[in-house]
Amino acid sequence: MERINESQREYRKGKSGVKYLFRGPKIDWGILRLQPREKMGLHGHREVEETFYFFSGTPKIIIDDQEYRTQEGDAFRVEPKEKHDILNDTDKVVKVVFIKCPYLPEDKISY
Repeated sequence: MERINESQREYRKGKSGVKYLFRGPKIDWGILRLQPREKMGLHGHREVEETFYFFSGTPKIIIDDQEYRTQEGDAFRVEPKEKHDILNDTDKVVKVVFIKCPYLPEDKISY
């Protein structure tokens, strides 16, 4: 068993970016926080499936050049090799839960 509280971790960029709550051995699990007008960063994965759950805010998610306006409560599963980004084109902070499986930290494809 492993337990963590969100307050025990930091966002990668201080007030925004990725905050991993669990890393391995089988999944990556965390929170992405985007300030207004901030992007996650376009990327993909060779073997990893990534799921996003939007629980605060309504940004755009772009998957293989197709844009989708999210709503709170939406979930998206992104398959391996699908390039994806999240753009907070709103005036509010966005928070998203992400889960990546399997745990392959070197699997990222940058564009």
